[in-house]
Amino acid sequence: MLPIITPTQAQEMVQSGEARLIDIRESTEYAAEFIPGSRLVPLSIARNYPLKDSDAPEKPVIFFCHSGNRTQKAAPLLEELAGSNAAYQIEGGITGWKQAGLSVQQNSAPLPLFRQIQIGAGALVLAGVIGSAFWHPMYLLSAFVGAGLMFAGITGFCGLGILLSKMPWNKN
Repeated sequence: MLPIITPTQAQEMVQSGEARLIDIRESTEYAAEFIPGSRLVPLSIARNYPLKDSDAPEKPVIFFCHSGNRTQKAAPLLEELAGSNAAYQIEGGITGWKQAGLSVQQNSAPLPLFRQIQIGAGALVLAGVIGSAFWHPMYLLSAFVGAGLMFAGITGFCGLGILLSKMPWNKN
């Protein structure tokens, strides 16, 4: 279990050079906002990255995520990755950091691709349902989109992307 420290304690340790911050959120989360000076090591690929800095390999690490839940759940893995170095987690993650009045760098990031797909698919289903009130066969649009989403979910293959890449306007 990683010892929990307050955001203020973490900031003091980092500013004095006693520790380094490791952000375990995904890159899209980091792109939207991050703690200046933190290093991004997404939890999904953390096993592939050494956490030791070449200039100070013994320096303790302080892990954080959005709210602290992800860090808490991944504590055994993070302790393993920290090796012989002391390791901590920030209470409340980056949310706790902001609530403590500490600075974060905020950027305007585009919507993640998965959310864009959800918006597009939802719009097509809604258009099919509403359109069927005026022209009955329009309900087939909703059925087609639903079937495509199920197929993509089950197989991990999106046929719509392949189909669109074969269209005449997509000649590369």
